[in-house]
Amino acid sequence: MEEPVYKRIAGELAARITSGELAPGTRIPSTRQIMAAHGVAMATATRVITHLREQGLVAAQPGIGTVVTGGPSLVPENDRDRIVRTAIGIADAEGLGGLSMRRLAGALRMPTMSLYRYVADKDELVLLMMDQAMAEHPPPPHLTPGRDDWRVCVEGLARLQWSMYRRHKWLAQAVSFTRPPLAIHAMAHTEWTMRAIDEHGLSPRLQFQVAVMVANHVRGTAINLEAEAQAEQETGMTDSEWFQTQENRFAAVLATGRLPMMSRVLADEDYEFNLDILVEFGLQRLLDGLERLIR
Repeated sequence: MEEPVYKRIAGELAARITSGELAPGTRIPSTRQIMAAHGVAMATATRVITHLREQGLVAAQPGIGTVVTGGPSLVPENDRDRIVRTAIGIADAEGLGGLSMRRLAGALRMPTMSLYRYVADKDELVLLMMDQAMAEHPPPPHLTPGRDDWRVCVEGLARLQWSMYRRHKWLAQAVSFTRPPLAIHAMAHTEWTMRAIDEHGLSPRLQFQVAVMVANHVRGTAINLEAEAQAEQETGMTDSEWFQTQENRFAAVLATGRLPMMSRVLADEDYEFNLDILVEFGLQRLLDGLERLIR
């Protein structure tokens, strides 16, 4: 397939930038100059500049025009931490779907390809983001496995994980228990739970299963957080506000008489249901069950 004209022109300008012919701070040709030099329409010339901007090669300077960025970027040499923290900020605001290498490079004012000096690909980037988020939420420092009650420890870590997922709503989508990431700070959470229930008659295998079961309950509930945030952003309504708009529909369904048990629940005006209530209810029931298993 023939390369689009705007990409060909942008490639020529990019080559002049990377070779040093167009130095940092130098104005690149304007859209009108590109139109005249290449015989293209305004829309095509605009796409050329947009493409270069998305690659982090140029930026608009008020009162000057579009200039080559290639000067000092926001990322010092070998500063992978800044890249990871910037990526986390984008994901926190826009979700994992809003994070791309190109989007990240633009935020850092650096060429997209330069990112690959720090991370191999987006998968590695997400792994580093996940580990950084976990590092910022270590196990509760006021609790010590082996000294404090096992239930208090496991409950405390689970609640901490829930607050972590609430802060980083994309994180639950990134975590996997079937193909667990080799992220040391994430693995430290599992290790901490296993220590909390050690010396209570469980084999190492059972200790591991308990740790994963509790963590997966929290993570499984947290999967809904990103979709909830996106729906609120798109509709401008919270969950409770959305339910109010659906009252007539719910009433019509319940009026059929086919759902008598649910009707009794929903008829209670004081009844409240949300993800915080759900995760806490499930956590307590899991811990109640473990009480019978742990001696």
